[in-house]
Amino acid sequence: MNLTEYNHQELLAFYQECLEAYKNYQAQNLKLDMSRGKPSPKQLDLSKDLLTCITNEDLIGEGGDYRNYGLLDGIPEARRLFAPMLGVEPDEIFMFGNASLQAMYMVITYAHTHGLLGNTPWKELDSVKFLCPVPGYDRHFTITEFFGIEMINIPTDENGPDMDMIEKLVSEDESIKGIWCVPQYSNPSGIVYSDEVVKRFAMLKPKAKDFRIFWDNAYCIHHLCDNPKMILPILAEAKKYHNEDMIYIFGSTAKVTFAGAGVSMLAASKNNLDDIRKALTVFTISFDKINQMRHVKYFDGKFENVLAHMEKQRNLIEPKFRVVLDTLNAEIKPLGIGEWTEPQGGYFVSFNALPNCAKRIVELCKNAGVVLTGAGAAFPYGKDPEDRNIRIAPTYPEVPELQQAMDLFVLCVKLASAEKLLQA
Repeated sequence: MNLTEYNHQELLAFYQECLEAYKNYQAQNLKLDMSRGKPSPKQLDLSKDLLTCITNEDLIGEGGDYRNYGLLDGIPEARRLFAPMLGVEPDEIFMFGNASLQAMYMVITYAHTHGLLGNTPWKELDSVKFLCPVPGYDRHFTITEFFGIEMINIPTDENGPDMDMIEKLVSEDESIKGIWCVPQYSNPSGIVYSDEVVKRFAMLKPKAKDFRIFWDNAYCIHHLCDNPKMILPILAEAKKYHNEDMIYIFGSTAKVTFAGAGVSMLAASKNNLDDIRKALTVFTISFDKINQMRHVKYFDGKFENVLAHMEKQRNLIEPKFRVVLDTLNAEIKPLGIGEWTEPQGGYFVSFNALPNCAKRIVELCKNAGVVLTGAGAAFPYGKDPEDRNIRIAPTYPEVPELQQAMDLFVLCVKLASAEKLLQA
């Protein structure tokens, strides 16, 4: 029976029952952290041979001596290995450091201080705006907020962002300079952009000459199913309309090998890479070529070996997603007090509570020993207009701890929902 259909006495009894159970959890002094999408120790252990796979002989490669200066763009072996992951050619990739966030920040910084492809630096403009599909990735929003860029929410559905809204806004407003996108298993909803959405992105006709699509393909090989839905290669699509300079693609091995010591990439048109090189030449001599070669050696230079490695990751992660989804389906679905995604890949489950309940749920969980990502984090400025969305990150805890955390989570959803309905 839907909780909203309970009469006052039934609802009050339900609330009291939940409150007693909640007090029992508080007495257990739990300390469980589900605040970030971190790989578990067992996932990291899969890559332990990365630390010993390389020899002195491997450090002399196609590009010369990788112990020395040079090769700002990255070693050719690594560019060749990871090009298929991002759906581009090896000469369309720059290898960056241990996190793709560096590359995103670098591009925004360069646009802000010097301008992209000869356009006016953003710092000299009266207004700079970014489109932000929501719910989205909090670190994207943190970057744009840091530079004082105004962010505009773009609603999404199972196919991706609202393209009618995007097309209208970018065609009319020259101050709109970009959009954040996580096209494959979006963070946190787990949706995969449809072919139509990707094509419409590729065909965009923005008023601003320096409008850019920041295509963060962080989860493009993080599948949790046998026949994953794949996105169209955005750069190849954009070339059909001579729009290739509109695209920046980002990726990394942060959730493939070691989260703190992976490699990252920026893929873009030749014009964009030549442009960004001006800033990179000042910023660094080169990124860690030995780490790049270590990854090449570990995967034997073959992208199919990367995919095989990700199957091992899937075997560890998939049971955890099942715990989350089974618990929600068993405990919340019959009561009609929440909605959630059932992603086929990625790192998160996006949960929507009843309106004006998300912050209370997170608070209740924290007070009983389970830390979640802050309510509203998946929206610009941390402000969820309806206070509904909570990002669930299942990967780090082991299954018994995760089940314990989810049992508490659904209890807190029930408690917060009953509180809200009793106040109505």
